[in-house]
Amino acid sequence: MMSDGPSIVVPIQTTQEGVIRVTGTRIPIDIIIARHRQGDTPEHIHEGFPTISVSDVYAVIAYYPVNQVELDHYLEQRNLERERIRREVEANYSPEVKARLEVMRKLAAQKRDENSF
Repeated sequence: MMSDGPSIVVPIQTTQEGVIRVTGTRIPIDIIIARHRQGDTPEHIHEGFPTISVSDVYAVIAYYPVNQVELDHYLEQRNLERERIRREVEANYSPEVKARLEVMRKLAAQKRDENSF
């Protein structure tokens, strides 16, 4: 009888707050997936987050396409929660801070536009 091949243990765990992290670290899988989508290699991701082994980075990256529907839903929910918190925090900014923030956003958008060519 043939074996299906080696099993890969995906080093992730979900916290009580519902955040999926790489086991043994505080690094959420959001970071690994985002960096991979941006074109970073697993080795480069490991360099930025040395508490995660290269093999764990590979395992998380391999886990993503197999579970993409569920993980995309999870990532969307995390983005919505981050946006909600950002709006809540910014609502308490002074008018001066709000004005500076708007200037910074316009400069960032202008820089993105310039780099898109």
